[in-house]
Amino acid sequence: MSYSDNIIALATPSGIGAIAVIRISGPEAISIVASKFKHLGKKNLQDQKSHTIHLGHIVDGTKVLDKVLISIFKSPSSYTGENVVEISCHGSPYIQQQIIQLFLRNGCRMAAAGEFTLRAFLNGKMDLSQAEAVADLIASDSEAAHRIAMQQMRGGFSNEIKELRQELLNFASLIELELDFSQEDVEFADRTQFNTLLDKITQVLKNLIDSFALGNVIKNGIPVAIVGKPNVGKSTLLNALLNEERAIVSEIAGTTRDTVEDQISIDGINFRFIDTAGIRKTTDKVEKIGIARAYEKIQEAQLVLYLIDVHEEIQQAVQDLKERYPKKELLVVANKVDMLSEIEIASLKNQYSNVLFISAKKNEGVETLKNRLLQLSNTGALGKNDTIVTNNRHYDALLKALEAIQKVKVAMDEELASDLMAIDIREALFHLGEITGAVSTDDLLGNIFSNFCIGK
Repeated sequence: MSYSDNIIALATPSGIGAIAVIRISGPEAISIVASKFKHLGKKNLQDQKSHTIHLGHIVDGTKVLDKVLISIFKSPSSYTGENVVEISCHGSPYIQQQIIQLFLRNGCRMAAAGEFTLRAFLNGKMDLSQAEAVADLIASDSEAAHRIAMQQMRGGFSNEIKELRQELLNFASLIELELDFSQEDVEFADRTQFNTLLDKITQVLKNLIDSFALGNVIKNGIPVAIVGKPNVGKSTLLNALLNEERAIVSEIAGTTRDTVEDQISIDGINFRFIDTAGIRKTTDKVEKIGIARAYEKIQEAQLVLYLIDVHEEIQQAVQDLKERYPKKELLVVANKVDMLSEIEIASLKNQYSNVLFISAKKNEGVETLKNRLLQLSNTGALGKNDTIVTNNRHYDALLKALEAIQKVKVAMDEELASDLMAIDIREALFHLGEITGAVSTDDLLGNIFSNFCIGK
């Protein structure tokens, strides 16, 4: 595919709206639009300054298609680094298609998915990790996801990687120089300084790799399974958390026979709550399927909210679930405290300090529960503005870079030959370069940008 021609695409969602924006990028973008634009001020569009807006009509011969606003951005001061024109027209799907088809007949082709951002990357307007952050920003549906995407789009993550790679590259060049003088047995790279650098890179890579667990749940939401016996108030609690009647509530045991899911944002973090069927022994075939699915959701969940009736034997209930799921983050919540006296509640709280006591029906203790969920989600790195990795491709490259760095460290400790170290250093540099796009292939770029929306 040529990246020096002129491309066009609808930049706003398809369908009826107040306005639509059609984007054109390429060396002849301004002249192509100028040939079909009648400026109300009788001006020539090609003579106008960059970053200006102009009112007029898009015409196809003698036919006026629409009255539009034209925004022009001249190379290199544009999103793609090329000449870019954005046409703001009325939001009729018919008008949108008429304008797009007009320019397809007059020097443009349809843009591929993500091609505008791909051109921005190829023209040096952003690196690869920043380009991927554009897609994450568009897809962000919570404050935390938005914050991470903005940090990465501004270059926070890529600057950290570039700095590490440059420091490693400086030492790599000295190691390579030693290979040119191998017969003279000289050392250009200070081994003590190099060892310190390897320790620094190792620690940074480990911190970034560890952050992926948090980044992944922020990007996809934290799954929380609400489990317990029938009639303990699981559906009532789900409705209280969501502040809407999402699940059917009934006094009849076994009402919930399948999982019910919905999500809310708590302090900028998305939590995906899963109301499961009540766990008990049953002969009902349909209910058995629901219970089996409940166990599946427990396995998938990051947090398990184990709801019990406040009248149950709390200690036994907690012990049973911990034995069944020893590796799960477990939060035990005792429901229906509205049926107890204040003295009874105080006694239970003293006895079971790790258990939350609520009344889902009366909405008592629900805010405390939300705060506890935030604590368990381990989102402290967000508040410290630490770099958080959310991209699977970046995570994989970091793992491979760390593996290569650890091999270099072993070679240093065992005083192996420089040529053996050089191989692993080159591999570490390659994988760090993959993240920012300093190293890339057409297949890699095609795979990344094919996941973008058309028009971006």
